[in-house]
Amino acid sequence: MIHHPKKYDVIIVGGGHNGLVAANYLAKAGKSVLLLEAQNQLGGATTSAKPFPEYEANLSRYAYLVSLLPDQIVTDLGIKFKTLDRAVASYTPYRRDGVEDGLLVSTHWDRPTAESFRRLTGSNREGEEWIKFYGEIAELARRFAPTMLQPLKRAAALKSEMGLPEVWRNLMEIPIGHVIRDRFSDDIVRGVVLTDALIGTFVSADDMQANRCFLYHLIGNGDGLWRVPQGGMGALVRELHRIAMAQGVEIKMQSRICSLESGPMGVRVGTESGTYHTAKDLLFAAAPQFLADLIGKPAPQSLEGAQMKINMLVRRLPRLKSGIDPSIAFAGTFHINESYSQLEAAYLAASNGEIPRPLPLEMYCHTLADPTILSADLIEKGYHTLTLFGLHTPAKLFDADPEGTKALATEQALSSLNSYLLDPIESVLAPCQENSLAIEVKSPLDLEKDISLPRGNIFHRDLDFPFLDDDADGRTLWGAETDDAHIYLAGAGARRGGGVSGIAGHNAAMAILAKS
Repeated sequence: MIHHPKKYDVIIVGGGHNGLVAANYLAKAGKSVLLLEAQNQLGGATTSAKPFPEYEANLSRYAYLVSLLPDQIVTDLGIKFKTLDRAVASYTPYRRDGVEDGLLVSTHWDRPTAESFRRLTGSNREGEEWIKFYGEIAELARRFAPTMLQPLKRAAALKSEMGLPEVWRNLMEIPIGHVIRDRFSDDIVRGVVLTDALIGTFVSADDMQANRCFLYHLIGNGDGLWRVPQGGMGALVRELHRIAMAQGVEIKMQSRICSLESGPMGVRVGTESGTYHTAKDLLFAAAPQFLADLIGKPAPQSLEGAQMKINMLVRRLPRLKSGIDPSIAFAGTFHINESYSQLEAAYLAASNGEIPRPLPLEMYCHTLADPTILSADLIEKGYHTLTLFGLHTPAKLFDADPEGTKALATEQALSSLNSYLLDPIESVLAPCQENSLAIEVKSPLDLEKDISLPRGNIFHRDLDFPFLDDDADGRTLWGAETDDAHIYLAGAGARRGGGVSGIAGHNAAMAILAKS
């Protein structure tokens, strides 16, 4: 008797959060789904880990905050996952005329925020413009967010639907750097605004790629707020896995695919272990560069990754030279040497092959909002985690000497951070074995090696605007389609992918269900 291997409705390649979201939508709709994950654990960039074996500290190792995950996906799939608001949006320490101070921005405008703007700028004008600027964006986010889970619309139609032509022009049609310079006067205020256009994107403020990055950072879930994942990113993955098991999704770990064939009847994939699987359709929830390699096509041209991630465990929060309570300063995003002029200078330095000095950084403390990622003992002793994100450190800087350059970049990062600390960060890091300290550094090359981000690009490839050009053909598209009718993109490299959102997974599943 001849044994015919099972043919699935859909094979999903990649067990990150997008692959799991797609699998759950399809299984819920009655499709038979096989998910293949190359690693020995699910999650991809949305994993939690204990990088310091001596301590029960379960850090979000790569991705660390949530903004873009729509409530609709959480509700549709019955995801039991909670995100926590941050009372503080950001704090930016600065030194002017020999005085140490900082720009405090609360999540919701209040008196301390207004006073902080006045101390920095000498008037109310910059604060008033801030309220107006972000009020406009908030209204766009409220109108725009629902479209992220709908078929793609053409630019003119979506612009008309939004009904905010000036806001649309500022974000979609002219460089965000021009807008920032026009709306704001202070170099530090300008820089705080600009950071949302640069996280994960190696460009100047006047490159339209910065506009795309800015948009994705501020329209999430209709309010653009960045929230703390309770229990860490791993909590989201565990919940998506639970739902997948309940829905009957088959998951095979350590199943890296090495071949992919597509024909009129469907797809066939082969793994490095020598097994083969067939399906009607395939969703590729890994980077499109790897898909291109599998099917023998040119990889999409893209900027390389340009950020380094540093995870730390500290015995206590360091004091600041400005005198602000550390539990306030580190509760939101802590901006370090990120004025507008510093960011542009850092971009030029990195473009010329140098590690920027000072290195622009962002940092936040997960455990101020959510101590549950620590053991009860560590909580009682006052330990905290700190997550630091270095900008404008492109992969090319690390190619010639990966470890040596990483050591230099780490030195520059800590020096940049320490310039505003009363307690040098090294003095509060938790001690580990062999006289080491609780600090873990990931360069763009590490991100490529660990979780298959091409050249460390956290978006997989350059972001697209979340709409179609006006001259696009009349087909209904979800942003997941490829030129093969049986292969779809379901990861960060899909149109409207990027960030911890599940949107790419949802939209790829909808594209499959729409055609069936």
